[in-house]
Amino acid sequence: MLKAPASPAAPIAARRDHQVSHHGETVSDPYFWLKDPGYPEVTDEDVLGYLKAENAYFEAVMEAKKPVIDTIFEEIKGRVKEDEESVAWQDGAHEYRWAFKKGAQYRTWYRRKRTYNPFSGGGWAEMLDENKEAEGKEFFKLGGLSVSPCGRLMAYSADTNGSERFTVKVRDLESGKTLKDEVAETSGEIVWTADSDGFFYVHVSKEWRPYLVRYHALGAKEEHDVYEEADTSFFVHIQETSRKRHLVIRSADHVTAENRILELDAPLEEPYLLAARRVGHDYYVDEGEFSFYVRSNRARKNFSVYMVPFESEDESEWASILHGDDRHYIHGMQAFDGLVAVEERVDGLDQIRLLRLDGPDRYIEFPEPVYEVGLGTNAEFAQGHIRLGYSSLVTPPTVYDYDLKSKKLIVRKEQEIPSGYDKSQYASERLMVTARDGVQVPVSLVYHKDWKKGAGAPLHLYGYGAYGLGMSPGFSVSRLSLMDRGFAYAIAHIRGGDELGYGWYEAGKLERRTNTFNDFVDVARHLEAEGYAAKGGISISGGSAGGELMGAVLNQAPELFRGAVLHVPFVDVLNTMLDADLPLTPIEWPEWGNPIESAEAFANIRSYCPYSNIAARDYPPMLVTGGLNDPRVTYWEPAKWTAKLRATKTDDNMLLMKINMGAGHGGKSGRYERFREVAEEFAFVLMCFDLA
Repeated sequence: MLKAPASPAAPIAARRDHQVSHHGETVSDPYFWLKDPGYPEVTDEDVLGYLKAENAYFEAVMEAKKPVIDTIFEEIKGRVKEDEESVAWQDGAHEYRWAFKKGAQYRTWYRRKRTYNPFSGGGWAEMLDENKEAEGKEFFKLGGLSVSPCGRLMAYSADTNGSERFTVKVRDLESGKTLKDEVAETSGEIVWTADSDGFFYVHVSKEWRPYLVRYHALGAKEEHDVYEEADTSFFVHIQETSRKRHLVIRSADHVTAENRILELDAPLEEPYLLAARRVGHDYYVDEGEFSFYVRSNRARKNFSVYMVPFESEDESEWASILHGDDRHYIHGMQAFDGLVAVEERVDGLDQIRLLRLDGPDRYIEFPEPVYEVGLGTNAEFAQGHIRLGYSSLVTPPTVYDYDLKSKKLIVRKEQEIPSGYDKSQYASERLMVTARDGVQVPVSLVYHKDWKKGAGAPLHLYGYGAYGLGMSPGFSVSRLSLMDRGFAYAIAHIRGGDELGYGWYEAGKLERRTNTFNDFVDVARHLEAEGYAAKGGISISGGSAGGELMGAVLNQAPELFRGAVLHVPFVDVLNTMLDADLPLTPIEWPEWGNPIESAEAFANIRSYCPYSNIAARDYPPMLVTGGLNDPRVTYWEPAKWTAKLRATKTDDNMLLMKINMGAGHGGKSGRYERFREVAEEFAFVLMCFDLA
């Protein structure tokens, strides 16, 4: 095992008594003080002092590994084209694209007239250079970028500290001047009115809850409130329909939704409710030529697609045109002129079904037996193709256009690997592992062709398993750095995701949450028993709710793992779900349970909560990360986990924590900065196997 060095000494956080009682049970939390009472502002000197000490310890320990980190960083960087650019897409009178300038951290956005003639000049014009916007800032993230229907104005939103609080600005694309219109504290979403005189956005509360839809008329001093969500357990999002005639205001938690509709040429009118919320009914709306299309689970767990008359507020008028079933899971859709493109999984495999209004359905056929595919940038309602994004464990991301006339896939672009990549040198497998309760759990596995089963080679296992967010078997340029060093890489498609349908998600939440952790442990044991890894030869990683997964399996079966990486880990589940003042807590109760009101939920969460179940036992080496400005998994969760673990565990294995002091949930924002963090993670994994 990777041991902690004798020098420098690891920081030791102070213990301060703190107790609360719920349902006759007492919860002690000696590291409660690491939550700054002024959050989201973090100014407490003791808190900052501890975080800085942990960062200094991380830097000191990893200093000797900088040559390895630099090597991996250069490998990953070399696989990414410096001047990478998108495939252009058409929208109205223009076509658009983005590109990285050589060596740039961020994208630059361009457009040109759709009627562009290379012999007449007037080619690509720069709309927005994210690099200029990011100058002098430690963090920059573009939220939304939307051109007005008239084509002259561009509204864009940016987050400059990782807090996911976006400021919207407006630029005149003809003059290049930025208008005085500026709206702060938004979710980043932008939808223009039909007349280009203003736009809609979502205001976020002080606690970072998107709850209030507003209309901003250009030049106006006051904002017009369109819809306010009073229920603190619901978040609000907005989108324009594919036909661009309506605004959809979606208010939802993780299992229940309702949608309001507003015509984009009548921004001051009252939006009307399509179907009132009722617990467990989740639905999404898009617009076709003659009706709305609704993807809803009101009749089928795996969703159905309905045609709904315009202006209808009566669910009895919904006409079903496609039903999901135990094999067919409908998880996305987009309306086009004359058809609906449906994102579907059949027996767990991604499919695109074209649901035509004037003929039979058609599935698009793809070249590999196992892959991931989804709808790409399809900006126009009436276009002759459907753009798709595709990849597999061995095939780099590919942009396809499916031509609706020829019914053929056209490759628009396959991601170039400048340093070279030969897919024939890699192989993949799909396994089915029997979990302890008899359920079959899918596992995706990829490795270099020189890797041999039963040879004791290292294996890295990744998992997530929450919120119905399935982990598809896609490509990763960074993953090659592990596989080229002899690792196999596996993805456990555990319950809690939706890989095998909505029921797969339900089987890993609330009172069945422990299925997720058990699945992961059972997958690891199977891989070890079948020779895919040596005994104790598996490293693991997961982030956010996947970090919760890491904490839970490390408590359950620490002896299985050679090392673990926990990214922004949601490990303090019990205390977070008991804190109703945190913006994400009420919306999370349908996922985990409400331990404030329910003694059963309290007991269930307490039984598996990673932070609550740290015990005096040996744990493998760990790397833990977090972000000071993270509104999703607050910085004190990884900090408290690390502090308690240091004070409790019985081994002397390495435990490192790195907190990004100027970033949020996604880590640093520049593409090369992200590569550097991946290189640090991989160097740590190699250290766990004495390979660095």
